[in-house]
Amino acid sequence: MNYLIKGATIVNENKVFKGDVLIENELIKQVDTNIEATEKVTIINAEGKYLIPGFIDDQVHFREPGLTHKANIESESRAAAAGGITTFIEQPNTVPNATTQKLLEDKFEIASKSSYVNYSFMFGGTNDNLEELLKTNPKNVAGIKLFLGSSTGNMLVDDVSVLEKIFSSTKMIISVHCEDEATIRENTKIYKEKYGDDIPIKYHPIIRSAEACYISSSKAIELAKKTGARLHIFHVSTEKETHLFRNDIPLEEKKITAEVCVHHLWFNDKDYDEKGTFIKWNPAVKTEQDRQGLWKALLDDRIDVLATDHAPHTLEEKSNVYTSAPSGGPLVQHAVLAILEKVKEGVIPIEKAVEKMSHNPAKLFQIEKRGFIKEGYFADLVLIDNNKPQTVTKENVLYKCGWSPFEGTTFSSTITQTFVNGNLIYNNGEFNDTIKGKRLTFDR
Repeated sequence: MNYLIKGATIVNENKVFKGDVLIENELIKQVDTNIEATEKVTIINAEGKYLIPGFIDDQVHFREPGLTHKANIESESRAAAAGGITTFIEQPNTVPNATTQKLLEDKFEIASKSSYVNYSFMFGGTNDNLEELLKTNPKNVAGIKLFLGSSTGNMLVDDVSVLEKIFSSTKMIISVHCEDEATIRENTKIYKEKYGDDIPIKYHPIIRSAEACYISSSKAIELAKKTGARLHIFHVSTEKETHLFRNDIPLEEKKITAEVCVHHLWFNDKDYDEKGTFIKWNPAVKTEQDRQGLWKALLDDRIDVLATDHAPHTLEEKSNVYTSAPSGGPLVQHAVLAILEKVKEGVIPIEKAVEKMSHNPAKLFQIEKRGFIKEGYFADLVLIDNNKPQTVTKENVLYKCGWSPFEGTTFSSTITQTFVNGNLIYNNGEFNDTIKGKRLTFDR
């Protein structure tokens, strides 16, 4: 089906303007101020609504295979579509870990049958799979993921010589989780001696401290500079780390880039009193000073992209005592709404929000024909009613785990329609279950 979106407030490439978008055969055919309708198009009246390119989320954990009691690709991609995320890049710490080409392709096969939105997956590096890692195809795989902090299974890469070999051997983007395990172990020991397993959650950002993050990320950056590797640091959570990154050259020229997640921009350590383990993430939500520092770095381009690190666990799992409650939470359904709330508050201009959610992930990963409202690009588009508030409740969350850290929050905006490859996948609460997203390709 072809569509004509009429009278939208289009946000694209640092401009906000009123216009129309014609969608034909998966692609954006025309962007103009007054496009004439033909009999062959379905008209969508977008008066008073924002039209933005779909959010490209470069870090999610959809839990399939092996952890599907928490989530799966179908359930979480459906929630993503409702949340205005049209593309995701999923991480390798499923069960089994995606650390061979065969296991990686198995995940692509699952997504081809079940994902509502576009997808790619990262190959997981370990201490002993360099040969397999080097077989990764840069044209149709997003990148390499290394855990330099805690992970599931055998994915903690803690052999310095192996790290140097990986950094020296691949030209692909290496994305890293940076927390220093030795520091965390030492901090955990102190608090376990005092409290046993039931450590008060308020100590989480002291156990997984700012120093643990900085030690690890600064080492990774030093190694990238030494080897010339293309490094991307996931979920920066401290003000101190933001000074490791530069903003004096365009994104396309950067060899070292950074991401910040919605929860680190929204919550601070005072929220543990109310939210408890439901905002237990790794890296931890830290101080208000850290939160403000992250916003500053996002706005001045030291931090390049926004993401969710969507990582659901069951209510039962999250309700355990500190040492047993897993880190992570579900975010894809409400991330865009949370950022739009900050737009409304004047924290970030909508043009900058779109740049960080859509344009920059496409540039950073060199994704082909996505992330922009441009003629000839795939029609991955989101319509937003900025004057239609909604409150997050247990009844309206779409995640398989059935809860959200945003429960009780009223957002000012509602996502009304999401297009994926020109198909209207989400329309005012209704889903198109017949069409699936596409595997990403990369211009490398």
